Amino acid sequence: MSYQVFARKYRPRTFDDVLGQDHVVTTLRNAIQADRLAHAYLFVGPRGTGKTSTARIFAKALNCSDGPRLDFEPDEEACIEIAEGRSLDVLEIDGASNNGVDQVRELRETVNYAPASSRFKIYYIDEVHMLSTAAFNALLKTLEEPPPHVKFIFATTEPNKILPTIISRCQRFDLRPIPTEVIAHQLLHIAEKENVTLEQSAAWSIAKGADGGMRDAQSMLDQLVAFCGDAINEENVQDVFGFTSSETISSLATHLLRRQTAETIALIQTEAERGKDLTQLLSELAGFIRALLLDRLNPSTNNTEIPSGFWDQVGDASLLPGDDRLLGVLDRLANADAHMRRASNKQLHFEIALIRAVQSLDEVQISDVIRALEVGSTTGTVGESPQEQPAKAPAASPSESPEALPKSPPTTRTSARARKKNRGVENQLESLIEQAPENHPEPAVSAADDSAQISSDKEPPSPLDPEKDESVPPNDNDSFYDDPLVQEALEIFKGKLKD
Repeated sequence: MSYQVFARKYRPRTFDDVLGQDHVVTTLRNAIQADRLAHAYLFVGPRGTGKTSTARIFAKALNCSDGPRLDFEPDEEACIEIAEGRSLDVLEIDGASNNGVDQVRELRETVNYAPASSRFKIYYIDEVHMLSTAAFNALLKTLEEPPPHVKFIFATTEPNKILPTIISRCQRFDLRPIPTEVIAHQLLHIAEKENVTLEQSAAWSIAKGADGGMRDAQSMLDQLVAFCGDAINEENVQDVFGFTSSETISSLATHLLRRQTAETIALIQTEAERGKDLTQLLSELAGFIRALLLDRLNPSTNNTEIPSGFWDQVGDASLLPGDDRLLGVLDRLANADAHMRRASNKQLHFEIALIRAVQSLDEVQISDVIRALEVGSTTGTVGESPQEQPAKAPAASPSESPEALPKSPPTTRTSARARKKNRGVENQLESLIEQAPENHPEPAVSAADDSAQISSDKEPPSPLDPEKDESVPPNDNDSFYDDPLVQEALEIFKGKLKD
């Protein structure tokens, strides 16, 4: 017998072998037990999640001897024919190559014939979204009212391309991506069966790279066995498929969150020279930042994507940027992912995204301004999260003298008193103007040597002359910048005066 790859050799044969799709298996089991079988089913899900395998198992349960029943024997002749795709009563049709109206018309003609040796005649159409609109319309009437001995099973990865009139005539089952832990355990089970030493870290790395697809993970393991032999470790997985170790991802995230632009770019260049897939590296970095943000929002979550060594590198977790900063970094990484997928120079877009992400950690946002105005303190730097600001000094005891206490920086209360004082001066000036006599001397204009000169009589000094009353601010531009409120704003936002 010729060699059989792991994806085919370890394909599920019964409902108990289907992994990660308990909601689908339970519903199909209950339907068979209660004899509530629909005439059309639609399986939706990503690649490698078990759509075809589940459809075949369901067909075995319906057409096995004395069926339908759940405890069928997968090694009996009828089940073996279904598993190998040569059963006369279970027809597997490729929707990509049989997507025309003529093929659907032939199907409609054969529907009326009774099954050869089984109870039901089952039509399984894979990639059903590839059928044309005319083919779908030709199938509508048959799909709505088929003969009692006919069952339809459809499978697709893109349900949005199927007509709503087709979906409404089917029972829809959404198959989910298989969890990483389930895939890793299955890989360890296959390695044990094949007498292959597979490290647990390597199994987790393969499962994470498979992205929820069991078939992809099994194919990767098959390739690793051909490359490494009987012993597989995590470094082999990284070398063959270009994955990046969790330590490298945590180091990259540490440099990024510490605003170390040079170290971040150098690490990217090192990984690019080693031939790593930068698109995959960006995806893993974004997943790490996402896991860090979710861990911040819900600390009780047991997040396995953040290695313990990351917290040792960071040290104090309170020094990390706030939630809004992490969200801004994620946004820039997501934009870079869209650009890198259609760009020839992926490293350039990756480096630009990292530089912008580092710069975003120092940007002043509206939330920072509101927080600074609410706190009213200039001890913290604008742009830092509340965790980044130093702790407040403890209150002084009554026994301490005022001279021993440290001088606190001006607060918004002082600015409020200054504004109130300025308003009082303005009110006094307005009252003096209203009480002034109406016949003010008008300035005289005289022309001499083609030049106009303006002269006026000397007015009596104002009782609120700045030289005589220090409580009134001078009427020059310097008085504006001497205002306590202006000085406080310049200090908070680190502004500078231009000449």
